[in-house]
Amino acid sequence: MEINGLEKDNNINLNNDLVNEKTQKNFLETVLGKTINTAFDIGIRALLPDFVEEQVIDIKDNFLNFGFKDGVKKTIDDAIDLGKSAIGIFTGNFESVSQMQSAVETGGLIDGVSSLIDTVVDKIRQAGKINSTIANTIKTGKNVILNSVENNIEDSFNKQYKAIDNTNKYIENWRGYFESKDFDGMEREYKKIEKELKDIAPIEKTINEARTIEVLHNLIKNNGQDFNLTKEQLELAQKLK
Repeated sequence: MEINGLEKDNNINLNNDLVNEKTQKNFLETVLGKTINTAFDIGIRALLPDFVEEQVIDIKDNFLNFGFKDGVKKTIDDAIDLGKSAIGIFTGNFESVSQMQSAVETGGLIDGVSSLIDTVVDKIRQAGKINSTIANTIKTGKNVILNSVENNIEDSFNKQYKAIDNTNKYIENWRGYFESKDFDGMEREYKKIEKELKDIAPIEKTINEARTIEVLHNLIKNNGQDFNLTKEQLELAQKLK
């Protein structure tokens, strides 16, 4: 549905799938990838406390050069695919953050990271970039890294639960201000929604509601805060109820 060309102006098309399997997988790859890399950095420093910064950076660079980055992406993808199957999502999208978390946990992400560390350490040692002592220290002490990964992943999902809850609350507040034709209140809640959407998990219901609000909000704003909507525009507003 096009509303007086507004969707074109805002680069939004409500008929297109705003959330699909690819966008959700890309989101998890990004969030979990950063989480794993941060945990790895913390863990390596903890395992090699006597190493100077340049030595730690050199080891991290070797991990990247010998496949750690690509391995992390594949490990995440494999865990998502296996986890979705295990929890009964054979086709379609995640409908909630809790489904995302269950899939990642059930899919064996931590075990995958553990195996990846072993594989990359062996490659680096065989290439002569680290000696056997350092290799053994990393492999035998990798639980420090894995515990950090597990804790950081849990923290990341907890932040997503909070972000979704906040966004749903702001959407509800925006609805109330819309019904009472209070544009200043709408504007305050809209800015909060915009801020949350920058990092929120792409869950279809929440994202679609937020994008519908975006269209309506900008329509009213660009029309001089005029709440006299056409039949088509009112139909769009009904989607928020």
